[in-house]
Amino acid sequence: MIVIGIDPHKATHTAVAIDGSSARPRGERTARARQDGFGELMAWARALADERVWALEDCRHVSGSLERFLLAHGETVIRISPQLMGDARRGQARERGKSDPIDALAVARVAVRDGMDSFPHAQLAGRELEIRLLHDHRARLVADRTALTNDLRWHVFDLWPDYEIAPRTLSLLVHQQRLARRLQAAEPTARVRVARDELRRVRELTRAISELGRELAKLVATVAPALAGDRGSGPILTAAFVGEIAGITRFATAAKLARAAGAAPVPVWSGRSDGRLRLDRGGNRRLNHALHLYALSRIRFDPATAAYIARQRAHGKTQREAVRLLKRHLVNRVWRLLQADAPPAPAAVNC
Repeated sequence: MIVIGIDPHKATHTAVAIDGSSARPRGERTARARQDGFGELMAWARALADERVWALEDCRHVSGSLERFLLAHGETVIRISPQLMGDARRGQARERGKSDPIDALAVARVAVRDGMDSFPHAQLAGRELEIRLLHDHRARLVADRTALTNDLRWHVFDLWPDYEIAPRTLSLLVHQQRLARRLQAAEPTARVRVARDELRRVRELTRAISELGRELAKLVATVAPALAGDRGSGPILTAAFVGEIAGITRFATAAKLARAAGAAPVPVWSGRSDGRLRLDRGGNRRLNHALHLYALSRIRFDPATAAYIARQRAHGKTQREAVRLLKRHLVNRVWRLLQADAPPAPAAVNC
């Protein structure tokens, strides 16, 4: 068996094949990041060995087209998180210098070093991709609305210093209407006209965000009803989990999901008995962020979770350490709930 490491770029993809047992290089190839180039890489790899595993540095949109092409032709693909490549690029797994073949070789060697089973296997995207695209679009609209709202608040302060707008209230219709009436009655100076335009845009974004929220709620109620109905989750957070996990069947165990999410424990003690753990900065940080929000929500709304944090604090853990431990337990919960709703894995397509 050979392992083929891919260093993806927008214009080209570079592949380096190594032996799956000895990690000895077997060849390299660079092709255009287009359909004909994907076919060239696959023909080259099939000529090297009958058994192949493709290790792609998971660069989202850059590597997505090649990943879908390989999966559609029955190839086995694993995703290597860019964060996990940091140590390889600094350590012995990397050759001296910087080039696309060197980076592709490092990806392949990381897959062999850590074992192919320790990485999530990619699969064809379906409803998960749809949910992720809509969730990401909603997040961008929320960020745009936040930027406009912050600027609008300063204009309003310059106009009426005594007019108080509480944080995060301009996303609510009643406060938008109240401010709109005040601006409409004001003398149309340049600052007032700018504030009116910004408020109009904020209201448009709010309507779009609400529509996306309702659409996501319907989708996750179909794809992941158990997680969407869990205390502390909800449709938007569930959409983040579903979109970033991209198919729970990719993870054979909750421990593998925890490693991918950067929630697996990292021990940082020696010669002591307290067994302290530190933050894992690897893994999918967006998935880790969703897990962190889930933990905070559970602490706030679930008495059993709040009691768990209190017990950890009583045992000498700091708040951050207690939350890290909780996040590892919540990975098990997310994995279990999503597994309960997961459809049977699709059969591979052989060409």
